[in-house]
Amino acid sequence: MAMIIKAPQVLIKGQFQPAEILIKAGKIAQIAPQIAGGSKPVVEFSDKVIVPGLVDVHVHLREPGLTDKETIHTGSLAAAHGGYTTIAAMPNVDPVPDTPERIAQMQELNQRTGVVHILQYASITKRRQGHELGDYPQLKAAGAFGLSDDGSGIQSAQVMYQAMQAAAQAGLPLMAHVEDHSLLNQGVMNAGPMAQRLHLPGIPEVSETAQLARDLELAAATGVHYHACHLSTARSVELVREAKRRGVAVSAEVTPHHLLLDDSMITDDNPLWKMNPPLRTLADRQSLLGGLFDGTIDMIATDHAPHTARDKGDSMINSAFGITGLETSFALLYTHLVQPGICSLEQLIQWMSTNPAQVFNLTDAGQIAVGQPADLTVLDLQKTTTIKVSEMKSKGKNTPFANVPVHGQVVRTMVAGRWVDLEEE
Repeated sequence: MAMIIKAPQVLIKGQFQPAEILIKAGKIAQIAPQIAGGSKPVVEFSDKVIVPGLVDVHVHLREPGLTDKETIHTGSLAAAHGGYTTIAAMPNVDPVPDTPERIAQMQELNQRTGVVHILQYASITKRRQGHELGDYPQLKAAGAFGLSDDGSGIQSAQVMYQAMQAAAQAGLPLMAHVEDHSLLNQGVMNAGPMAQRLHLPGIPEVSETAQLARDLELAAATGVHYHACHLSTARSVELVREAKRRGVAVSAEVTPHHLLLDDSMITDDNPLWKMNPPLRTLADRQSLLGGLFDGTIDMIATDHAPHTARDKGDSMINSAFGITGLETSFALLYTHLVQPGICSLEQLIQWMSTNPAQVFNLTDAGQIAVGQPADLTVLDLQKTTTIKVSEMKSKGKNTPFANVPVHGQVVRTMVAGRWVDLEEE
């Protein structure tokens, strides 16, 4: 059914303007200051803002095999609740999607049970064990969006070199979790004064930067599109910046929590603050934000990592790494970056929607334009609320942002012309 959506502020080609949007058969058919309605229903958001649906290239949906933590359905509902219309699911599930048959099965499951667009990663190595490569051309033909062993770094330089060569030849981006396992020291938070004060083992920054430096050299030698996941240190930003100057085909992401939190805020042994990579220092956090502004870091991705209460345990020592992010990210970033004037709303949407779509050549995402799928996020920038885990659609309630006040809220989410937000579900 056709409909017209109108609002005083619609983000089109990077600029806000009043507009009406005609939607037919799930796509945007016309954009104009005024559209003759006829018998078409008109949905007016008189005091709201409409932006392109948000895009998250780094999400953990846990299905199959880990459905006590999350399912494709609950994870996609959480995405819609947070304003995301396109997400990319990591392959650390059981069984691992490391064959064309399993990728095809994941594609079918994603489409059947998800309420947003879901892209699917295949693993870099079989069973994500870091040794044997899969058949990348066949994985791509079966629908794989990219390659990742996220959750584990590739420990062998030879394996990573061969994977990059094969990924470049297949035309698939390679998403790297950069982490040298030999340098982790069984750590649970950033190595430094706070870890010492809490008597917790620390993870040194070199566990990230040493492998990132190796990978950037290998990427330069192979020409692969190399994407560095969840950067956490100032030195990592410097390494990516220098690689981009040299013409290496590298892109990078940062999470909302690494932009907004640092290890000085960890005042007790609280598993909700355990994440991988860990929260680093205030100086690292400031460098990550600087990397966004100068283009070294291309996008914000949540690394949404839901866990059960049991998984999080009672101490960082015996709990799982990771926090949720799909439902909290926009409001937190709007509150702490846009409202204080650190960045504009246009810049924030660039990092959360337009850039990830452009970097990964997602031609049907990241913009409001005629012929595009009607993937829209409606924002109420006047709304003040508090983050409540009881209102989350994700199975995972593991967030250090519980009960934090925020300004600005996602109020409706449309995917391919259909409202899929919290109220409808």
